Amino acid sequence: MLLAAGEGTRLGGPKALVEVAGTRLVDRGVALLREGGTTPVVVVTGAVDVPLLGVITVHNPDWRSGMASSLAAGLGAVPDGCTAAVIALVDQPLIGPDVVRRLVAAYLDGAGIAVASYQGRLRNPVLLARSEWAGVMALATGDVGARPYLNAHPDRVTAVECGDIGRPDDVDTPEDLARVSRVLAPGQPVAGRAPKAWSPRSPRHG
Repeated sequence: MLLAAGEGTRLGGPKALVEVAGTRLVDRGVALLREGGTTPVVVVTGAVDVPLLGVITVHNPDWRSGMASSLAAGLGAVPDGCTAAVIALVDQPLIGPDVVRRLVAAYLDGAGIAVASYQGRLRNPVLLARSEWAGVMALATGDVGARPYLNAHPDRVTAVECGDIGRPDDVDTPEDLARVSRVLAPGQPVAGRAPKAWSPRSPRHG
């Protein structure tokens, strides 16, 4: 699931449509999940409609209320046969498919909640087994998604170190966009330092 509902106020426009190294952030996010081995891909939109092929697109009419409503809309659109969901942000283009593959591998190894970690700091994406969804949504409100549930059940959280294969840098401002674009320039390494510390939570809007 890709959360791509936000309007990107500080960036100057909806992040889903912003291009980094010639590719829209929403297309990078879809590729992240698809190439990471998840199917189908669900994209939650809000501030702007995003034409996409080969994905399940769900519009969240309450996107202004915050992340919780987008999380609910996305989980509600996941087909019944799916036993887990990987939740990713549209504005973290330095995270690659190998990160998703590690989360899926952790789930197949028995983890009900798997959170990508970078140099020991829990960030995104987050994998939630279907059995955890009701508990997550019972505590999600406003712009807070899975964080209260994960904080309340740390024993259920499996941290999956991914600092060697990706970075969870957010694209929130034009300065962020310029920095990430430089990192994605040909020949530049992506893995490296992790940004600010983060407590377990599901992603913000895109």
